[in-house]
Amino acid sequence: MSIPSHTTPYFPIMLHIGKGAVLVVGGGEVAANKVHLLRGIDIQVHVVCPTLCSSLRSLARRGEITHIATPIHPQNFIPLLKTSPYRLVYLATNDHALNATLTALCEEHNLLACAVDNPAISHFITPAIIHRGIVQISISTGGVAPVLARHIRTLIERAIPHGIDSLARFMDTQKERLRKLFPDTKQRSRIWDQFLEGIGAYMARKQHYAQAEQELDKLLNTPHKPRGEVWLVGAGPGDPDLLTLSALRLMQQADVVLYDYLVTPDILNLVRRDAERIPVGKMCHQHTLSQEEINAELIRRAQNGQRVLRLKGGDPFIFGRGGEELKALTDYHIPVRIVPGISAANGCAAYAGIPLTHRDCAHSCLFITGHTKSDTPLTLEDRTISFRNQTIVIYMGLSSLSSICTQLIAHGLPSNWPAAIIEQGTTPDQRVITGTLTTLPDLVTHHHITPPALLIIGKVVQYRISSVLP
Repeated sequence: MSIPSHTTPYFPIMLHIGKGAVLVVGGGEVAANKVHLLRGIDIQVHVVCPTLCSSLRSLARRGEITHIATPIHPQNFIPLLKTSPYRLVYLATNDHALNATLTALCEEHNLLACAVDNPAISHFITPAIIHRGIVQISISTGGVAPVLARHIRTLIERAIPHGIDSLARFMDTQKERLRKLFPDTKQRSRIWDQFLEGIGAYMARKQHYAQAEQELDKLLNTPHKPRGEVWLVGAGPGDPDLLTLSALRLMQQADVVLYDYLVTPDILNLVRRDAERIPVGKMCHQHTLSQEEINAELIRRAQNGQRVLRLKGGDPFIFGRGGEELKALTDYHIPVRIVPGISAANGCAAYAGIPLTHRDCAHSCLFITGHTKSDTPLTLEDRTISFRNQTIVIYMGLSSLSSICTQLIAHGLPSNWPAAIIEQGTTPDQRVITGTLTTLPDLVTHHHITPPALLIIGKVVQYRISSVLP
């Protein structure tokens, strides 16, 4: 089954209704659901329908909604649109043709209308909403999968601590003071980050505002120069679900991120929105910045007080040049934090269903880089690479694949020794090609395999389970 690509035409915003009102057309339970949702905010709600269901009648009797008891007809609808201060209109009748006609009338009067359960003719849709006082979170799938949006809402609700509304209100009372003390937005953000990670946020959530303010004062009254630091973080092999919790947390705190070309767009989307993004990817014979220039940029920004995220595909210390960057940074006494990531070898092999070790055939695993520091062809000189009770994983070996296979055969491995190539491992575009040292180069050419690709050689390839779920 093919899944069509879909770019949602909806743009998420928080709309201020102000002194306007919202019109709900319909008097049944569907309309009541929308009315109850709207009552979560302090706005006027008018309901037009000759008769109302019991829950709406109760609201009307208590004066919580305005009931307009008129038949739902285009001729009755136009005067309402002309004379009343409506900002939004919900069409909740069970007549789809009528809803479409009323939607067109709303458009003529520059009003946004939502025909319930019919996003095709609607100007907007209502997302799944989490209300925590002034803290509101909306989740939308663009009308494609509303049940999924509700499921995501449940997951988020579990993660939100009790008292988040009280915390938000406390921060609102303090933001003007911080703005005067610290005009720089990033400096204020850093102070709030420290506050939210400390006891002060807990006190505010419990409505112990005096104690919360004392904790904030400690941060404000401690003279300090912003201290820069660098975080060497592994982004994993491609699937965002393989990020560590530490990596995700630092991605949300960084002032600037220097990232490799192996870091996927889905992972970059998890970086803090206002963080500066600098691509520094290196490919064979194609370097955006040299390693020396990357080191210098990390040092410069840290010395300027920035929190610098160095985001690397896989793990920083497995063919990620993390060791070189660590040495350069510590030579300048810059604080460095290291967050390992799931390596390409582990992640790609697992998603391909290939065990890197197996007690029947592989007692060790050898990681090799496919090209040298100077981008010259790889020469395999150590005869231990021909041991048959091990697995060989070769990073960045696609361009030298034919030479690698020829050298391994020359060192003593059989020509029919199992081998596999994994393209775009752990991503939706992953492809796995299996063969032998003799056949794999031609298979790679036939299937037009392109980087990034990982080469696995050894009997473990024969143990591959192709039906494994990622």
